[in-house]
Amino acid sequence: MLKQRIITALVLLAVLLPAMIYHDPRLFCGVVLVLIAAGAWEWGRLNACTPMGSSLVGAACVAMCVLSWTAGCLSAQLPLLWTVAGGGWVLLGAWLLRGGVAHWSRIARPVRLVGGLLALWLAWLAMAQARIIGVNFLLSVLVLVWAADVFAYFAGRTLGGRFAKSKLAPSISPGKTWEGVWGGMAGVLLLAAAWVWADRFWTLSVPSFYSQLALRGTWLLALALLFMAAMSVVGDLVESLIKRSAGVKDSSGLLPGHGGILDRVDALLPTLPLAMMLYSLGAV
Repeated sequence: MLKQRIITALVLLAVLLPAMIYHDPRLFCGVVLVLIAAGAWEWGRLNACTPMGSSLVGAACVAMCVLSWTAGCLSAQLPLLWTVAGGGWVLLGAWLLRGGVAHWSRIARPVRLVGGLLALWLAWLAMAQARIIGVNFLLSVLVLVWAADVFAYFAGRTLGGRFAKSKLAPSISPGKTWEGVWGGMAGVLLLAAAWVWADRFWTLSVPSFYSQLALRGTWLLALALLFMAAMSVVGDLVESLIKRSAGVKDSSGLLPGHGGILDRVDALLPTLPLAMMLYSLGAV
């Protein structure tokens, strides 16, 4: 299993990294569009669609992304869209987690399908806009989520159960602990401090997401990062809730050793729009 995970991760890096650093951002946008379309196909399967229905869900996602691309949305300032998307994730995420696994199946399937399509489209658009801003900016947002996940894993393994009496969400993801969440938040703050320091010497690139927030105040940077780390956990838990409702362990087997596309991007779904919300509100 570990060998499979490593091979899959190396293949993904071999595809995504050159596309990300290529001078024309359209290449990266196209590669990510393929992955998001696969995630939409998985979304159809998680919501009991037939094979044809799942393919149509994937095609609908591609159509939404291509239409917004041709309409010039990738380079447009969209503060209202990102504010609504960020607020929607906060409110709906809290509502879904409060309702639990049983509540998800009571939501009408067309509503679930449309909601998932919107979340995937917004994530693609946010990632595309972040790449157009600059590689340093995009990478800092992506690494924020990865760092939160890694630090949470190790903090949960070493400190889980020592300080908090209850698990984070035992009915949704029994392995997650409050200590893991706190460790992830601490890791993100350390990462941001190091990245802001490095940005002072990295003059060939646009400032990172962290440096742009730091220009508006250290306290704003810290609060924003803690909030985004918390929302990455929300994205993870929401996907776990949906998989439990569907009775599956992984969203698919597209990524051997890792599960499916949604299993890899679940924490990015809320954090990417939130990053663009914070950026766009300061840029306009």
